[in-house]
Parts: sequence; C-alpha cells; structure tokens
Amino acid sequence: MKQAGVYIQDVYCGVLVEDEEGFHFVYDKDYLKRSDAKSLSPTMPLTEQPYDKEMMFPVFDGLIPEGWLLDIASQSWKIDPRDRMSLLMACCKDCIGDISVTPLSHE
Repeated sequence: MKQAGVYIQDVYCGVLVEDEEGFHFVYDKDYLKRSDAKSLSPTMPLTEQPYDKEMMFPVFDGLIPEGWLLDIASQSWKIDPRDRMSLLMACCKDCIGDISVTPLSHE
C-alpha cells in the first residue's frame, strides 16, 4: 500500500492511498472544518465520504509529468511510467498550482 498526504496551498487537506483495490482519497476532518477549505476539483467536492476509484483520480493524474519530462522522471527515479502513484509522490511535492503531494509511507 502506498500513502500520500495531499495539500492545497500548503495546507494538509487529506490522504491518498493506493492499494490492491485501487485508489482512495479522503478529506481530513480538521480541514473540512476550516472556513477557507477548498475542494481539490469540481468532481471531488468537500465531503466526509471517501472517494474510491480503480484508476488514478484525474485531478492527481493531471499533476504527473508527460512526454519527455515523464521519461526523465521515470528514468531518474527508476519508476515504471505506469506506476502513477509512485510518479505522483516523486514528482509532485512542489507542483505548479495549488495542489502538492508528499509520500507518507512506502511498502
């Protein structure tokens, strides 16, 4: 299982998990209580209910480099380009935009 902390404008907002069933995201309960809480995307509005998907959520998949930059990232970190979660955790700690992703654990 792979886990990553997700941040919006450097504020922790939830956790993304990849396991044998797919991908799961849940907003942090403290984040949901904030008056300035924002959703990750229109397709993932603020809720206490977890989001589950067999494939990577589009909002996160869109953060992963493409083309020649993906080639460099996968070769540098020796990550299979199909391993979207590992690429997300390796490449998206300091992304352009509001969202960043930081590894919580590796197994």
